[in-house]
Amino acid sequence: MIRRNLLLILATTTALGALALSAARARDVPKIATGFVANILCTETFVSGQQPDRILRETTAAMPGVSLITWAMDYRVDRARKETTVTLLGLGRSHAVYREGLGCYLDHGGAVAEIAVPSIDAKSSQALLPDIAGPSVVTPANPQLAAALDRAFAEPEQPPKRATKAIVVLRDGRVVAERYAEGYGIDTPILGFSATKSVISALTGILVRKGAMTLDQSAPVAAWQGAGDPRRAITVDHLLRHTAGLALGSSLQASLSSVFEPVNRMKFMESDMAAYAESVQLETLPGSHWNYNDGNTVILSHLIRDAAGGKAADMLRFAQTELFAPLGMRNVTIEFDAAGNAEGSSQMLATARDWARFGQLYLNDGVAGGKRILPEGWVKYSASPTPKAWVGIGAGFWTNLGDSFGASYRTGHGWPRDAFFAKGTMGQYVIIIPSEKLVIVRLGRSPNGPPEADGVFRLVTDVVAATGDKGKLAGTN
Repeated sequence: MIRRNLLLILATTTALGALALSAARARDVPKIATGFVANILCTETFVSGQQPDRILRETTAAMPGVSLITWAMDYRVDRARKETTVTLLGLGRSHAVYREGLGCYLDHGGAVAEIAVPSIDAKSSQALLPDIAGPSVVTPANPQLAAALDRAFAEPEQPPKRATKAIVVLRDGRVVAERYAEGYGIDTPILGFSATKSVISALTGILVRKGAMTLDQSAPVAAWQGAGDPRRAITVDHLLRHTAGLALGSSLQASLSSVFEPVNRMKFMESDMAAYAESVQLETLPGSHWNYNDGNTVILSHLIRDAAGGKAADMLRFAQTELFAPLGMRNVTIEFDAAGNAEGSSQMLATARDWARFGQLYLNDGVAGGKRILPEGWVKYSASPTPKAWVGIGAGFWTNLGDSFGASYRTGHGWPRDAFFAKGTMGQYVIIIPSEKLVIVRLGRSPNGPPEADGVFRLVTDVVAATGDKGKLAGTN
């Protein structure tokens, strides 16, 4: 009887705790929802130069369930002050502010770190990677490539829409085809969402090459250094592979249900994202389980800032001189939170050609213009599969190597086995295929499911066929 009563008490306590947690998270929903919309509207209005109504319509259409609450949202874009405000039935209000050269941040009403955009001298900004194209949009090099782009931009007869914004195809380091949607062009910075994580991985690699960071030792997070703190077991490799074990929830989905994840409180309710992520306790032992969440990369971004000098401007200067300038990436914006942490999980914008230049670095095994940017072996490491990662993911990149469900699904749908890629929610891709000497960039606003919704499976198989020996691509070796 005593045992039964104890079990009943335990079950009741657990249930009440779960209800309390659910209620607490439910209270966050309006603020998280309005925060997401305010940030996207601000970023794509004032950085990408798009129209707010189009941004809201296409973004919410790509997120299952969001239409259930968007009818109750009201937004205001102040073009003079370069701010956006979003409210939801008076229960949530979020305010995003644009800063020149820094994009947007969510203003939660507290102190805001001042960030001086660093000036880079001409010598430091000299590109090492050979130019990939001339000043005009490159017409597809053969009819097969033209047909591939036609299909990728065509909308299916039935929803969901693909909303493809840009495609750039590089073969042997030169653009052989590109196309842009109305309102987008060669110089339009486009939000990469989680493709940003791959850039943070590259910056981590540069620090490893310089000896300023190590992969397999305890990550130098001050909050984890207390005696007996189990988080001291977390390494940089764990953060890159999403095996750190922190209880932040998942970032795999872009849907209404995802607002309940703690990681989204971090992104849309906290002024200091890194401090919040670093304060979270372990859910699983580091290295024992895979769980994709944005907090891992926010923490990595904080570590990069510290290693680069400690200030946001130091990180910007480091990224510019060590990565963007050598690759000729000249139109890049990294956004920061109010505390001066780079939002490295999802908030980098670059032109489609600049995203392609980033992919070319990985096709070149981390070398640009004869200079090693990434450590020797880093590209292979980035594409090496993470155990138990069912989607097929490596260290900062998704990968078709290994026997994961995701890798098998993609190769079963025509992707080459050696392909690996940066991927952002709602259809952002930078795909590297070494065996075909290809980089394929596809950017848009498509739902994450079903897997064929964004048309990328067909795009990859079409481009491989059009640029291979049978494609008879003019001007390539």
